[in-house]
Amino acid sequence: IDEKVLKILLDVSADQINILDIDHMNIGAYIRNTLKVDKNESRQDALFDIYRVMRPGEPPTIDTAEAMFHSLFFDPERYDLSAVGRVKMNLRMDLDCPDTVRVLRQEDILAVVKMLVELRDGRGEIDDIDNLGNRRVRSVGELMENQYRIGLLRMERAIKERMSSVEIDTVMPQDLINAKPAAAAVREFFGSSQLSQFMDQTNPLSEITHKRRLSALGPGGLTRERAGFEVRDVHPTHYGRICPIETPEGPNIGLINSLATFARVNKYGFIESPYRKIIDGKVTKEVIYLSAMEEAKHYVAQANSSLDSEGRFTEEFVVCRHAGEVLMAPRDHVDLMDVSPKQLVSVAAALIPFLENDDANRALMGSNMQRQAVPLVRAEAPFVGTGMEAVVARDSGAAVSAKRSGIVDQVDATRIVIRATEDLDPSKSGVDIYRLQKFQRSNQSTCINQRPLVHVGDRVEKGDIIADGPSTDLGDLALGRNVLVAFMPWNGYNYEDSILLSERIVADDVFTSIHIEEFEVAARDTKLGPEEITLDIAKVADEALM
Repeated sequence: IDEKVLKILLDVSADQINILDIDHMNIGAYIRNTLKVDKNESRQDALFDIYRVMRPGEPPTIDTAEAMFHSLFFDPERYDLSAVGRVKMNLRMDLDCPDTVRVLRQEDILAVVKMLVELRDGRGEIDDIDNLGNRRVRSVGELMENQYRIGLLRMERAIKERMSSVEIDTVMPQDLINAKPAAAAVREFFGSSQLSQFMDQTNPLSEITHKRRLSALGPGGLTRERAGFEVRDVHPTHYGRICPIETPEGPNIGLINSLATFARVNKYGFIESPYRKIIDGKVTKEVIYLSAMEEAKHYVAQANSSLDSEGRFTEEFVVCRHAGEVLMAPRDHVDLMDVSPKQLVSVAAALIPFLENDDANRALMGSNMQRQAVPLVRAEAPFVGTGMEAVVARDSGAAVSAKRSGIVDQVDATRIVIRATEDLDPSKSGVDIYRLQKFQRSNQSTCINQRPLVHVGDRVEKGDIIADGPSTDLGDLALGRNVLVAFMPWNGYNYEDSILLSERIVADDVFTSIHIEEFEVAARDTKLGPEEITLDIAKVADEALM
């Protein structure tokens, strides 16, 4: 209060004045300064101000300004926070609001302003944009839904235009509705979207890996040129959710990733990883799935921590993860434990024996190269495996497994018939027929061929492998062959990465693979008649080809 203000107060003989007292040592004067600069005296003035900015040239009235402001954030027809947005807001602001409320409330805006002021005053933590709690997976269905909605909006516009130009009493619904825009949106999504890709079918592993791929590129994502180091980097929250090893080596490094072995995506699009519960210091068999946000509150022990026969930690201090840090914590603090050491890596990386002894860069190359192995004429399971081979062969669909227990009735190269002895349902057939794929061409021109492993009269249990596929040997993934290798110089022929093969390897077809190529030849109708396609080469006698 200066002399001028004091004189005014004395002139109007004010007996009391209200003052705004701010704890200026701990709290910034941001809101006071804002109110000081703000020329508006009332809510109505502020609404008119917003209306003039949003709709310049139109004279505001209280009703139109109120309606326009309401439609910005508070009208479900015009604004959708989405269930994910509500869940994230609840977690971040410590609010309690059901995820069915998908518009903003006054309490939300108040909480946001309060949090921003606190951050400016140095309290609280700024969000980490690369934390998997702040990044979500948009599934095919969601991307498809967004495209389809655009198609429906185009359709709606066309219908409204048509309704305004025709006689409404005589018109039929089929005259108004044209479904082409919606159909075109679906066709465009699957035909030309950056994320609509031709499946990599070189071998069963490449197929299953392609289906478990996560991309930060594409519509609504990043571009290779603009993505910095932070986005591509491995983050502590990747543990058990995204593989730190399997990623391309080129410009896409870190932008295209693989889902970890046991990870799953929840209904909100956040990646969850499984953990075993620890109750009263004892590791139980109960498994819970947690997202990165939920996991941060817990102390999580590693899967290979030593336990006694009762499932209690033998060490007084246990190596565990908490809030993105690795630390030694007293065993009483630990409340969760990883389910398996494999949960850290992807399926392809989990197929590498003794992975923990490998350099990360070479492991990356190894997991990427396994996807390039072509199916051999005779597959052979590796002597040294990791236990994931049978899982990949089964889950990729290359090896055929029995749906029900039973006895094999008929077997030939193209089908297996099993008479079921369990799970008999009167409404269904008592016989299971498995049709095998024979010499089909894959997307990469490799050969898909399934061979039966059972004989007539054999008893099979539910889940047993009854037929091998490409690159599988007795139900195990078999990408290569077990050959004898000598590490030695040989007259400079194997300098650096050169390899010498013995003649027997070529003669015995050890590494021979079958490829099925498809060629198109145009046969035209000419003036002299239609062209014929023939084996004979023009103007070359058969004797000359001998």
